Amino acid sequence: MTVQLTPDICVIGAGSGGLSVAAAAAAFSVDVVLLERAEMGGDCLNTGCVPSKSLLSAAKAAYSVGQAGAFGIDAKIDGINFAKANDHVHNVIAAIAPHDSVERFEGLGVRVIKSHGSFVSADCVVTEGYEIRARRFIVATGSKAAVPPIKGLESVPYLTNETIFDLREAPEHLLIIGGGPIGLEMAQAHRRLGSKVTVVEGQKALGRDDPELAAIVLDQLRGEGITIEEQATVSEVEADGSDITVRWTGSDGTAGEVSGSHLLLAVGRSPNVDGMGLAEAGIEYDRKGIKVGADLRTSNRKVYAIGDVTGGLQFTHVAGYHASLVVRSILFRLPAKGNRDVIPWVTYTSPELGHVGLREPDARHRYGDKVKVLEAAYSGNDRALAEAQGKGKLKLIVGPKGKLLGADIVGPQAGEIINLLSLAISKKMSMKDLAGFIPPYPTLGELVRRAAITYYADLPKKNWLRQVLALLRKFG
Repeated sequence: MTVQLTPDICVIGAGSGGLSVAAAAAAFSVDVVLLERAEMGGDCLNTGCVPSKSLLSAAKAAYSVGQAGAFGIDAKIDGINFAKANDHVHNVIAAIAPHDSVERFEGLGVRVIKSHGSFVSADCVVTEGYEIRARRFIVATGSKAAVPPIKGLESVPYLTNETIFDLREAPEHLLIIGGGPIGLEMAQAHRRLGSKVTVVEGQKALGRDDPELAAIVLDQLRGEGITIEEQATVSEVEADGSDITVRWTGSDGTAGEVSGSHLLLAVGRSPNVDGMGLAEAGIEYDRKGIKVGADLRTSNRKVYAIGDVTGGLQFTHVAGYHASLVVRSILFRLPAKGNRDVIPWVTYTSPELGHVGLREPDARHRYGDKVKVLEAAYSGNDRALAEAQGKGKLKLIVGPKGKLLGADIVGPQAGEIINLLSLAISKKMSMKDLAGFIPPYPTLGELVRRAAITYYADLPKKNWLRQVLALLRKFG
């Protein structure tokens, strides 16, 4: 027998965005049904952010032993137990999982149905044993690893973010197709844990980030022994026994190839829209994802879509941001419009690479010669020098009247510093604000104030100001 449900809100997908909407709605005693066919917590908890950062932390611990000599400490690694590093990854997932569990959300008052849901009409979703007619629907089904149409791939065993964290032994030679954040994070983690690593990227590695700062990361990775082939379009992959070969064509027409033991695909993400009945609901979508307006509504006014499935910036914190906008709209009937200019991102390699706001080319396109770029180097920061981490740089992109438009940073704890700058941009702060705050000494956060102060570097040269100061001195 099919059970009829008429909740106020039906959320499809229990990843970061979907869970945030469900929890917020339940907190206000709103009737919510949450559908999830796979693991609670979605990609971030189970196969994305949490396991990748946990593996990177294990790799950083191993690497730091080799760097101890800079502090006069004679330390050596007797061996790396990759299986125990993998245990750490899964222990972290297990520690966080209860926060995202069915039991917790049912305790909050959310009705959780562990099943796939699909639309059969503009206002009805069906799932195993249930027919759901809600006032509003939120599609938060996320994304999955994209599988490119490469010749021979169908006959070659390959890994994605969904399977690489199941490895119990370090790959002898890990081949990675894709030089974006996921590919390079996994490249450094596995290299530091004992694998040989080759990355093949069809365009420019870390091409979304500031080229000068991205080059610092790439130099570090290459210095650790990672081979990175850029402008190399993969033409074919082939398996021969336990060996996998990747062949490519360079931008100059030359051919190249490399063989290894394992292959990881890290060429982007595809939205999870298959089998959802979106056409039956009148919801427009394409291969990039569900089409939404600035208010995150789809072409069906009863349905919102948030997070990766919308095909925009695919980060956990973006899904959370989308969730807050949807809650604002549905529960409080307040205007909600997403602002991409305030979205930060971080690549968690060592050194970290962070960005928020407008990139320099975009800022110059919008504001022309009114844009200034202010810089502060890690080599001029006392805390960085004390920790023997003087390689890195902060850039502030500044617009008219000293307003902060964007920021790029590479170096230790870049992600933490981007937190401050993300707040500054969202609150429309200026160089006056950033030059006037007092960071504790010695901290890496001093980089922000040091860069902001340079906005006023030309003031002592201004004749009118010198005249004012001279006049003031006459008064004693």
